[in-house]
Amino acid sequence: MSGLAESTIGNAYREPFMWELLEELTEIGNRMAGQEGEARGAEVMKDGFVRAGARDPQINEFEIPGWWRESAALEVTGPTANVFDRSYEIVALPGSPAASVSGELVSVGDGVPEDFDSTDIEGNVVLVSAQTPRTYGRWVNRIEKYTRAESGGAAGFIFYNRGVDGGVPPTGAVGFSRNAPGPIPAVGVSNEVGQRLIRYLEKGEVTVDLSISCRNERATCRNVEAVVGPDTESEILVTGHVDSHDIGDGARDNGAGSVLAAEIGRLLALNEDRLDTKVRLISFGGEEPGLYGSYYWQENHDLDAVKCQVNMDGIGYSRDLMVNGSESVREVFEESARRLGVPIETNPLSSVGPFTDQWPFIKEGVASVTCRSREDSAPVRYGNTEWAHTHADTLDKLDWRDMRDLGIQIATAVAGLADAETEIPSVPVSAVRDAVPEPVHEYLRLAGRSEWE
Repeated sequence: MSGLAESTIGNAYREPFMWELLEELTEIGNRMAGQEGEARGAEVMKDGFVRAGARDPQINEFEIPGWWRESAALEVTGPTANVFDRSYEIVALPGSPAASVSGELVSVGDGVPEDFDSTDIEGNVVLVSAQTPRTYGRWVNRIEKYTRAESGGAAGFIFYNRGVDGGVPPTGAVGFSRNAPGPIPAVGVSNEVGQRLIRYLEKGEVTVDLSISCRNERATCRNVEAVVGPDTESEILVTGHVDSHDIGDGARDNGAGSVLAAEIGRLLALNEDRLDTKVRLISFGGEEPGLYGSYYWQENHDLDAVKCQVNMDGIGYSRDLMVNGSESVREVFEESARRLGVPIETNPLSSVGPFTDQWPFIKEGVASVTCRSREDSAPVRYGNTEWAHTHADTLDKLDWRDMRDLGIQIATAVAGLADAETEIPSVPVSAVRDAVPEPVHEYLRLAGRSEWE
């Protein structure tokens, strides 16, 4: 299996390109899908791909349902009365409608399916944790929790950052892959506000008035792409997403993934004579509100020409790599890790979910993995690793040494995948369908996203 030249690895240790690109991207601030910051981010990534040595750079536009934040407030009455309306206490969740509702507050704990099944939520405003118990066996995404709340007849949705220190209410889309906003208003509140609401519930019945002001309008979104390597029919996709949420800088989610795509392209461009397969670098737009950029690309290209996809999301805060998805691609990553003498964790198809840019490809049978950082090996200096989707997703939560090592590891694996002797079969769609846990199928049906029915 081919890999990077030793001189290229040495170059990766010396060249500040990737970190400087990340500084430039995070300096934009708000890169919300369909807004001005995302457009500026697309230009930064296009220029970054060019400076990395990639060719044929382009920005492709498409339309999405846009969302603009205005204000949110939560008024509590009961044994204790209070009003939460400050930005460090409460934020509206993208895809929420502009609405005001009242109802009894009920807690559904961590919001796993069993919690919803055992709680009467109809007509009530639900309070749900942003976390999932580590013993549960899979991550239950915010969007799945929202969908279960709306399908159960809840009047509103309050999502709180349990276990995350500081005044950092979480944001994140709820109107996922819709052409219109979700049906019930939704907000994120800080850990402290969530804990207060639980204390209020322990004293007696609590009623809340939840109000959100926002705009839901059509908007223009953008994908950025360029290529390195020979001009072959078959190609490998190396992908991240340029958009982030409006309340933060999007350093971890997903500035890190986008600039890693550029760095991998740069390292591969230094080894172009070793590549047997074209590598296409893509920074998708519109990932956060509904995977719009990756769906747009998938629907407008011949997937038979895609040898495999290497996606990067939730990465950069630890140099220990976790790779989830197709067995044949994981095996190449495992071999690359052995050659480099570094640890790696790989997980099977059952670890794949419908909330990252891997999904539009793997559900169609494209061999694909998503590369993440291992949270349990994140250095103490980062404190909490759950800063994504908050005001605190800033550059200080990342380290250039971790980013450098991740770039080397992933570029080495991509070079191996590009080898003509490396066979990567497509994944039977039935295998993907069967690997997805039944509660995720249930969520897809509830959300009208059932991909195979």
